Amino acid sequence: MAQPLAKKDDDRDDEADYSPFMGIEKGAVLQEARVFNDPQLDARRCSQVITKLLYLLNQGETFTKVEATEVFFSVTKLFQSRDLGLRRMVYLIIKELSPSADEVIIVTSSLMKDMNSKTDMYRANAIRVLCRITDGTLLTQIERYLKQAIVDKNPVVASAALVSGIHLLQTNPEIVKRWSNEVQEAVQSRAALVQFHALALLHQIRQNDRLAVSKLVTSLTRGSVRSPLAQCLLIRYTSQVIRESGNNTQSGERPFYDFLESCLRHKSEMVIFEAAKAITDLNGVTTRELTPAITVLQLFLSSSKPVLRFAAVRTLNKVAMTHPMAVTNCNIDMESLISDQNRSIATLAITTLLKTGNESSVDRLMKQITNFMSDIADEFKIVVVEAIRSLCLKFPLKYRSLMNFLSNILREEGGFDYKKAIVDSIVILIRDIPDAKESGLLHLCEFIEDCEFTYLSTQILHFIGIEGPKTLDPSKYIRYIYNRVHLENATVRASAVSTLAKFGASVDALKPRIFVLLRRCLFDSDDEVRDRATLYLNTLGGDLENDEDVREFLFGSLDTPLVNLESSLKNYVPSEVAFDIRLVPKEVKSQPLTEKKAQGKKPTGLGAPPSGPPSTVDSYERQLLSIPEFANFGKLFKSSAPVELTEAETEYAVNVVKHIFDTHVVFQYNCTNTIPEQLLEDVFVIVDASEAEEFSQVFSKPVRSLPYDSPGQTFVAFEKPEGLPTTGKFSNTLKFIVKEVDPTSGEAEDDGVEDEYQLEDLDVVAADYILRVGVSNFRNAWESIDPDSERVDEYGLGPRESLSEAVNTVINLLGMQPCEGTEVVPPNSRSHTCLLSGVFIGGVKVLVRLSFGLDGAKDVAMKLSVRSDDVSVSDAIHEIVASG
Repeated sequence: MAQPLAKKDDDRDDEADYSPFMGIEKGAVLQEARVFNDPQLDARRCSQVITKLLYLLNQGETFTKVEATEVFFSVTKLFQSRDLGLRRMVYLIIKELSPSADEVIIVTSSLMKDMNSKTDMYRANAIRVLCRITDGTLLTQIERYLKQAIVDKNPVVASAALVSGIHLLQTNPEIVKRWSNEVQEAVQSRAALVQFHALALLHQIRQNDRLAVSKLVTSLTRGSVRSPLAQCLLIRYTSQVIRESGNNTQSGERPFYDFLESCLRHKSEMVIFEAAKAITDLNGVTTRELTPAITVLQLFLSSSKPVLRFAAVRTLNKVAMTHPMAVTNCNIDMESLISDQNRSIATLAITTLLKTGNESSVDRLMKQITNFMSDIADEFKIVVVEAIRSLCLKFPLKYRSLMNFLSNILREEGGFDYKKAIVDSIVILIRDIPDAKESGLLHLCEFIEDCEFTYLSTQILHFIGIEGPKTLDPSKYIRYIYNRVHLENATVRASAVSTLAKFGASVDALKPRIFVLLRRCLFDSDDEVRDRATLYLNTLGGDLENDEDVREFLFGSLDTPLVNLESSLKNYVPSEVAFDIRLVPKEVKSQPLTEKKAQGKKPTGLGAPPSGPPSTVDSYERQLLSIPEFANFGKLFKSSAPVELTEAETEYAVNVVKHIFDTHVVFQYNCTNTIPEQLLEDVFVIVDASEAEEFSQVFSKPVRSLPYDSPGQTFVAFEKPEGLPTTGKFSNTLKFIVKEVDPTSGEAEDDGVEDEYQLEDLDVVAADYILRVGVSNFRNAWESIDPDSERVDEYGLGPRESLSEAVNTVINLLGMQPCEGTEVVPPNSRSHTCLLSGVFIGGVKVLVRLSFGLDGAKDVAMKLSVRSDDVSVSDAIHEIVASG
């Protein structure tokens, strides 16, 4: 019997995963490289060995100086061979090994000979290699040949020279700028690739001269560009000129816009799309100006090519955010894309329709989306859910069908982020659409019966406790809530008890029933559940003076920090005087070092709450902005974790939190007096910034009084250069007045003594200016950033204990978020790639690829590739690594 087709496909997948380079070792390949020295060269065998060497280099493997030199000298002997394939491999390995200046001389004569050869393949590749390994001195010697190559009749040779010029412009700009005449001539070439490369080089030569760029674009838009690739470049340069000229010179913009519009009639689909995208991206573009671009994009929606359909629907999706009415004519075409085999196209089509659809099309869209949702990944589902939420807020009368749709997909399989997005959407609809409250709350009640995520269950119960009592029939929710007390884990049961109490406090008719249910909870196996039930029974039973006090207790926000409340409760001695929560300090309290305990293992999994309270930064910002001197510092970018400045078991415990603003840094020193017989007054920190020259102190706020075990904060603010990752070291000295305290009366003496206490130094490092922000799909995020922003360089990290240690060192240096588990290095690995993401100060997204390699002597080399929304940020990341 023949094997089923599925089995054959599976076998093919297994074969596709196999690599011919699997298991190769550097030492064995270096031994094989001796074949380069054989009197009778085997071209095929030599090519295979070079291929293995190139594979090792691209996987991050590093060669010692001796190994690289031996391989290089052996490779130079291969110039004797006349085999074309081998010669191409020789060019590649020479370029990748990047020999030193002394070694370049050995191979220069051979490359220059090839550069003047009659074989065009030799000429083109020799130019590429020479320009890669040469320095400024040698470049002046071969400049005449490069100029000739730029205008060579062979397009491969001309392109090789032009591309080399683009690379050399970064290191030897003055020499390359002398080639302008030849490059200008190459722009008129009939060869498509030559014209493309020539235009790119000419623009880079003139890019710092805005007037020169404008003249270049003006001259070329008259029709001298034939290459579709070059035409796409010209469209981008034209858009850049329009943006830089501003929106106030309509007469000046018009010729450039007319050029973009004329490109919509080009015979190349690539040019048409580039022009349409450029028009939709213009600032202040009107609906009339958008219409021609929308028309061609609409034609692409019905193209047989998936790439054109995807490009068109993605662009229309973006336009729908700002000009939804301009896209409505494309709705019929986009509806046919909902069933497209490419799920990315279908997702974009749906979200665009949800942004542009009218009220009459809602029901039809919901039917089409229902079958579609099960076939896409969670990250796409979240996009659809958010679009449905926006549509419901736009057409509130359609809340029933949209709410039912959200409820149905809530019961399907999905991860935590996806389910949370649905729950958040239902909550927003309940709050913003009064008619949706009853059905929305019932949907949430039904969901928590099967909810596998503890965090979501507790949040839903809390919300039901607030909104449920406001409905026409609150009693219908009691059964759902009480079921949680029996069927869930302790955390959810405790939350359900609190929710029951909120119903009892708000609805008098339900109070007797709530009392009965709470009494049953007194026999629960969990302490938290029993304690809450006891507390709420006493509260609802009349321990507070009136119903208003009960509601304030149950529904009011707790403005007392939990750490302060915990500390005060521990220090409370049972007596006739009841504990008074109003006496608990309202300021953020730092935990004394002497009372620190080992942290337990945190819960993990999709249902686990975030590792830290999401409001930490917000609470810091509220606290800082409440101080008048900090009110004009702007938006708080980042707050660091506390850095300890004292050892454990010392008289005074001090840690510091670094608050980063765009132009300021604020140090918040959290101080605790651990000596019962002393009272500290006028406590402040003297900060010496002599090793941080770019910082200048602008403000200091002391603590007026610091009793025993009552934390307080003192602040010191510094001004710094705007938006830059400025670093430095700060020396800290704690100064204060000490007053003795009578242990019997607890009163302090009137006279005090000035004293000071030396603290540890504090460093502001580059990582303080980068937020750890992850991405769900690194590859997509990387490709979405302009490749022109990419900066690549290689670094030697020296000897390390292991590759894992080197990876962790660089991650800590940059302070970025590892993605897709790449921070974990497999055992015994000699190479590894790590992916990082983050947000640089100023809100600039930045992504990093780190390729590590380890040799026998434990020396680690690293290749660093950076892309960001701002090229200067890419450069800054390299500066951080280079100086770190």
